[in-house]
Amino acid sequence: MIDGTRRLLEQESSKPRSSRRTLGRLLRYFRPFWRVLAGVVVMMGVSAWGQAVTPELLGQAVDCYLTPAAALSGQSGPSAQQFSCWFGAVPAGSPLSAYLTGLGWLVAALAGLFVLGSISSGLMFYWMSWAGQQILRSLQVEVFGHLHSLSLGFYSRNESGNLMSRLTNDVSTIQQAISFALVQVVSGTLLMVWIGWNMLSLNWVYALLSLALVPVMVAVTIWFGDQARRAFRVTRKEIGNVNAELEESISGVREVQAFSREEANIEAFRASNAANRDANLRAVAYTSALTPALEALGYVAVAVVAGVGGFFLLQGVPLGGSPVTLGLIVAFIGYVQRFNQPIAQIALLWANIQSAIAGAERIFDLLDEQPEIAEAANARAMPVIAGRVVFESVWAEYTAGEPVLRQVDLVAEPGQTVAIVGPTGAGKTTLVNLLPRFYDVTAGRVTIDGVDVRTVQLASLRRQIGMVLQDSFLFSDTVANNIRYARPDASDAEVVAAAQLARAHEFIERLPDGYATVLGERGGGLSQGQRQLLSIARAALANPRLLILDEATSSVDTRTERQIQAALESLLAGRTSFVIAHRLSTIRNADRVLVLVAGQIVEQGTHEELLALRGVYYDLSRSQFRHQEQLALP
Repeated sequence: MIDGTRRLLEQESSKPRSSRRTLGRLLRYFRPFWRVLAGVVVMMGVSAWGQAVTPELLGQAVDCYLTPAAALSGQSGPSAQQFSCWFGAVPAGSPLSAYLTGLGWLVAALAGLFVLGSISSGLMFYWMSWAGQQILRSLQVEVFGHLHSLSLGFYSRNESGNLMSRLTNDVSTIQQAISFALVQVVSGTLLMVWIGWNMLSLNWVYALLSLALVPVMVAVTIWFGDQARRAFRVTRKEIGNVNAELEESISGVREVQAFSREEANIEAFRASNAANRDANLRAVAYTSALTPALEALGYVAVAVVAGVGGFFLLQGVPLGGSPVTLGLIVAFIGYVQRFNQPIAQIALLWANIQSAIAGAERIFDLLDEQPEIAEAANARAMPVIAGRVVFESVWAEYTAGEPVLRQVDLVAEPGQTVAIVGPTGAGKTTLVNLLPRFYDVTAGRVTIDGVDVRTVQLASLRRQIGMVLQDSFLFSDTVANNIRYARPDASDAEVVAAAQLARAHEFIERLPDGYATVLGERGGGLSQGQRQLLSIARAALANPRLLILDEATSSVDTRTERQIQAALESLLAGRTSFVIAHRLSTIRNADRVLVLVAGQIVEQGTHEELLALRGVYYDLSRSQFRHQEQLALP
């Protein structure tokens, strides 16, 4: 299974995607913070300007002050100047102290630039980190909200661990890239543009020679970056696979230990983790090879600058129409080094950005997922339900061409209790899931009081339908809040009344903190029967017009079942209810019994009527309910 999943992930990772479109879509989340981003851009400009002007000041130090000062002491001859001196050229014949004063001002200017650069960089990264955290929050809220809008069919096809990985790991990767990598890449690009302009302004021929290897560097970066992006797509999916394996093993730890499957699970996790390791190693191999390649090209570029500049300086031959000075060579060496630094830095950080883009692709794939169950454009609120339910020639299927329900026709009058029986896989749960529109019919329609459920707003429909499932789910919260989940505005007295109706009040009172007791995950610390009672209390508090019970008493003992049956009689009074039944007591109390086989209603009537038919229901009752019948005898 793991190998098949891995092949699927690798196939998905090879799908063509537009990184530019993904990045552009990601940048839309910056719009609410444009003022902060404007400040970041200003700080980027200040920082880039400070770094771009430093080599020029070093060139001025050589041409304006050091070389003339050396000439005064007879150590070298006069040299032409390529720079306009910031602090003024020293007139010929001036004492040595004048040159030292100018040099001192230049040193002070350099120190000031370093301080200014540090302040601007600090503000830039702080503001961007702040904006990144805001974007992270809004993106997570959007994804979390979108997950709640997706239909149940989506969750049956996707592992919860993989979805959690998208919401946590992928979003966190995006935030890191936004807060740090993106800033460095943009500021580095701005610095390269500024340096390139300065070099061309000083000596365009020398500049072109100095930057001759830049296209090679860019090509190398693009190729390695593309390979890394593909590798990181696989890593993002593989880590989701690891999380899915981990979440499933933790959730099913009781079954794992009960069947002594620890070693098998560990081996499965080891294989999944190995796939994640291999995917990361492939990505690291590309990113690790990029840095030394760029550094080697950078050293070659510095050698070209020094060699070409030195040759023309010693020959006294002008280059590009202007003389080559020692200060110009020093400045260009500084320019090339600073130009190469952001290229190498961008190459390193580009891996983070590629990983973030891969994560963003997974996030946007999730956000682009459309709910299978959507409200009509003109959907109206569901009126107060009286309770007449009609299935008209209903067909339903999960996979095209494989119907689960076939030509189902039934009518449930207000206040009736309809029991649904049948073998496993007959379509019982599918039938009741059509009422709250967890799934939609493939053909036909379902109406409540004559209103097609597909024409009303989902919230207004589901608010009036209560459900008690066989596998009841409780949240890690207090007992009171778990009951109140159906109606957050319910008072404490209403919560207690619902618990009393469900016969849960007595055991709740015996808990350490009563209704304020905090439950463990999925109701840890309670028996299955107690969890079921709380689920029934929750449904009672909702006061629904329609009620769906998926064998609500299947997990309790006979004594508790009798208590629940008494509670349900009060709860069901005056309400239309559909009960998926496995117990004889439930079926006997139903107004009608539907017998479902292979998605079709083959028999319907009361318990006694169906027994008299001696058909499918008779056979089911003889095999499935014989033991219960014997227990019910006095």
